[in-house]
Amino acid sequence: MDSLIAYVTEPLAYDFMQRALLMSVLIATVCSIFSCFLILKGWSLMGDAVSHAVLPGLAVAVVIGIPLAIGALVAGLFCAVATGFIKENSRVKEDAVMGIVFSGMFAVGLVLLTKIETDVHLLHVLFGSVLGISNAELIEAGSIAIVCSTIMLLKRRDLMLYCFDPAHASVIGLPVKFLHFGLLILLALTIVSALKAAGIILVIAMLIAPGAIGFILARSFDRILMIALSVSIFSCILGTIVSFHMDAATAPLIVVIQAGFFVLALLLGKSRATTRGPLNAT
Repeated sequence: MDSLIAYVTEPLAYDFMQRALLMSVLIATVCSIFSCFLILKGWSLMGDAVSHAVLPGLAVAVVIGIPLAIGALVAGLFCAVATGFIKENSRVKEDAVMGIVFSGMFAVGLVLLTKIETDVHLLHVLFGSVLGISNAELIEAGSIAIVCSTIMLLKRRDLMLYCFDPAHASVIGLPVKFLHFGLLILLALTIVSALKAAGIILVIAMLIAPGAIGFILARSFDRILMIALSVSIFSCILGTIVSFHMDAATAPLIVVIQAGFFVLALLLGKSRATTRGPLNAT
């Protein structure tokens, strides 16, 4: 027992690990909350698209000397708006449009980052580097994560109804278009907040796995939310601590742990499949 306590507490003796653990908890919280809406809305591919599309925004931000978060946010919103515009004005289906837009923007970002001289390491952009986060980066990303989490929790009923049944939400007077674009903005901001910790490629796993696990194990939205939060926070803390002792990449280890929880949830879900009812909001 003492060895287990020492295993957990030893990393806390280092400042960089304290920052990494705090950042992991903040990112786990915002990603897991949004994950529930993403799964309910069926926007998993949209999350993938926006996460990849922020890369050219990062490159442009480096060139003109503005905060990376601003460049990533603008690029993410451009991807979401461009996808909707092309879908409404062509015969191409939405999944194909998203595939074209995000792969094109991702490729442009790769070209830009390989051609400009910058201190931003490409591997850190792609896969994250939570152990190397600074106090300024923690404050910036943490503030975004806290604001997004608070908004989603306060408006979870309206957002849930819009994601589950947009037609009904419109009938009872909810501002459907405002909620639609609000979700897109929250998606872009959530990805921006998680970039340093998880990177462009792995953040999509953190945006999908917790909500999917909750959806398998529960039928109440609030319970789905609690399960997603618990799994995400536990995975991020465990992955960060284990990565310290193993000298391994943190974000991939977190995703591996979440994938393991997903497999376990699938096995548990099969045994409970006969008793599942319709999704409800309580």
